Amino acid sequence: VVVIDALGSPALARRLVQKIAEITPKPITHVIVTHYHADHIYGLQVFKELGAQIVAQQDARTYLNSDTAAQRLVASRSELAPWVDDNTRLVPADRWLTDSTALELSGMRFVLERVGPSHTPEDLAIHVPSERVLFAGDLMFAGRLPFVGQADSNQWIQSLERLLRFDVAVAVPGHGAASTEPRQDMAVMRDYLTYLRSTMGKAAKELVPFEDAYSATDWSRFEPMPMFRFANRMNAYNTYLLMEKESLGGR
Repeated sequence: VVVIDALGSPALARRLVQKIAEITPKPITHVIVTHYHADHIYGLQVFKELGAQIVAQQDARTYLNSDTAAQRLVASRSELAPWVDDNTRLVPADRWLTDSTALELSGMRFVLERVGPSHTPEDLAIHVPSERVLFAGDLMFAGRLPFVGQADSNQWIQSLERLLRFDVAVAVPGHGAASTEPRQDMAVMRDYLTYLRSTMGKAAKELVPFEDAYSATDWSRFEPMPMFRFANRMNAYNTYLLMEKESLGGR
C-alpha cells in the first residue's frame, strides 16, 4: 500500500491505517509527502512505526529544520490537544528527491512531479497513469478557495498549467473532495491566482494602498466560494506584498 500524505495528527493517521486495513491486509510500504505543512505530516510517525518508507522533495528539509516548524509544533500541542501532544514529533523523509522521478511499486508506476516552489518550496504532485489519477497536494483546493500564504503564485500558476496537460479522470486535492472534473477545478484555481496577481499587481505598480485596492476590486466571481470570507482578504494582501516585491525587481 502506498499512502499519499499522513494527515494532521497521529490520531488521524491511526484512523487512516484502520480504514486501509478494512480494504486490504497488505502492508503500508511507502508514504509520499506532497509538502511539509503541519496538516499533512503530523501523522508521519505512525507510518514510520509501521516500517513505511517516507518519500519527499528535498527542499522540505529547510522548513523541517527551521525554528518556524519547531514553534508551529509547540503551538499545535496546545491548540490541537489532545490530538497533537508532547509525543507528536517532526519526522524527516527516508528518501529525499532532488527532481521529478518515477517509482515502480508492486507493479504500479507512480510519477512524482516536482511542482515547487509553488504553494511551498517542496511541492510534489503524484500521477498514477494506469489509474488516470492525480494527487495534486495543495496546488489544488476543490470546492473552496485556497490558502495562498507566502506562496510563489507565479510558479503555482505555471505548475497548474503543467498538471492540466496530464491525462487524468480524477484529481485528489490537498483539501476538498476528489474531483471528477479535474481540468475544470484546476482551472478555477489557476484563474483565481491569476486574478489575484492581475488586480493586486496593478495596484502595487500604481502605488495604490492595499485597503483602497481591495475595496475597489470586483470579487463577485469568487465570493460565493466557501472560505472566501476567511481566506480571500489575506490571500489578496499576501499577493499585494509579493507583487510589490516583484515590481521592485525582487524576482
